[in-house]
Amino acid sequence: MSDYTKILVVIPSLDPDEKLMKVIRGVQEIGFTDILLVDDGSAEKNQHYFEEGAAAGCEVLHHGVNKGKGRALKTAFDWFMKNRPDSAGVVTIDGDNQHLPHDIAACVDVMNKQEKDALVLGVRDFNQPQVPPKSRFGNKLTSSVFRIFCGLHVSDTQTGLRVFPRSIIPAMLEIAGERFEYETNMLLVCKQKDIPIVEQTIDTVYINDNETTHFHPIKDSLRVYGIIIKFFLSSLLSFLLDYGIFNLLYAVFKTGFWSLHRLFFATTIARVLSSLFNFTVNRKAVFRSDAPLATTMARYYILWAFQLLASFGLVKLLSGLFGDSSAIVAVLKLLVDMFLYFVSFRVQQVWVFKPAKEAPAKS
Repeated sequence: MSDYTKILVVIPSLDPDEKLMKVIRGVQEIGFTDILLVDDGSAEKNQHYFEEGAAAGCEVLHHGVNKGKGRALKTAFDWFMKNRPDSAGVVTIDGDNQHLPHDIAACVDVMNKQEKDALVLGVRDFNQPQVPPKSRFGNKLTSSVFRIFCGLHVSDTQTGLRVFPRSIIPAMLEIAGERFEYETNMLLVCKQKDIPIVEQTIDTVYINDNETTHFHPIKDSLRVYGIIIKFFLSSLLSFLLDYGIFNLLYAVFKTGFWSLHRLFFATTIARVLSSLFNFTVNRKAVFRSDAPLATTMARYYILWAFQLLASFGLVKLLSGLFGDSSAIVAVLKLLVDMFLYFVSFRVQQVWVFKPAKEAPAKS
């Protein structure tokens, strides 16, 4: 059994109810003694719950206004690094009593068994009959999207029960996102930085169909899928630029020297112009890479050259089979580049804009 006194329990909370004290008493009874409540701008009528928590021995931090769960977690992580130099790590839980004490303890035990420091997730089974349909659909959809687009194999991307060994918390403080998207960005950064993600199955508890959740389906889903949406928009704009220039040049290069190689010239010129736009947007806005410019640019143009040759080669091959009229070639190029789009996203994420390796911390 782990020494739970060396773990800080973090409970971010917005407008809690009587369940908050049940959560506090539950973790105290199982052996956790260090508990931090983060009030994320709760209403005045709910403040007495934080006062009761303080009276029960909890530390309490307040946000003057609601800043989001991501910011509440960062506030807690920052406080931990400054005030708990001898603690082993942090476990984050929700304040609505959906995370049971024995599951919280089990996740901490899993953290202590790892040979390499890892993020431990307490994952739910969404096939259980008590899971609300919208929660089952939303979580399975998110897991599938991130598995396909990001190579991220996580069965519960929005679980609030997570255990962080001390060594990975500085990296958590640098992650973008202030609200629910922060928890998803956290998983993506762990993958990029080669921080293992370990799952521990927990009881699936939903109280009153999860009616107390502060998750807004449309607004927060857009934030959760932020990196994919931004990459799509960047790629769409680049594609439209590339596609428009290609078709213009392919139509123009009908006679003279250009006509002999018009597919190659049209493909190359269009890709060069669109690539400069695409590289800049992806580096700055999509992946927010901190790797050296020269490194990312070199990798990007290696990928770019591969895509150029692949696009040219596949369109050339297919146009030989289906015809080389402007209309047929336009359709073939559309299909080929759609396929290459998915390949490009994964390669850019895991290689081109991979974060710079950090120097190991000195003990």
